Amino acid sequence: MIKIYGMDTCPDCTYLDNQVKGNSRYEVIDIGKHVKDLKAFLRLRDNNPVFDEAKKVGAAGIPCFVLEDGRVTLCPEDAGLRSRPSGEGASCNIDGTGC
Repeated sequence: MIKIYGMDTCPDCTYLDNQVKGNSRYEVIDIGKHVKDLKAFLRLRDNNPVFDEAKKVGAAGIPCFVLEDGRVTLCPEDAGLRSRPSGEGASCNIDGTGC
């Protein structure tokens, strides 16, 4: 099973939610719903170099994917999904540049 860490207020995350709805291959974990899920994500984010660039530019690092083999990626295509087209819809960065 592929775990997807995200939030329901993130446009990139909700774009993916529609792709995985009803698909038992994916487990969507909303890190804003329970502090235990947020802590699990932060432990992952604090200890994995995949997040280095996201942290450098001030991004949260979601959506995040933990693949079945344990690899962590920020690329939806690595998890068999499609990225939200750039420029489509809302932004979740403070400066309005994207997610």
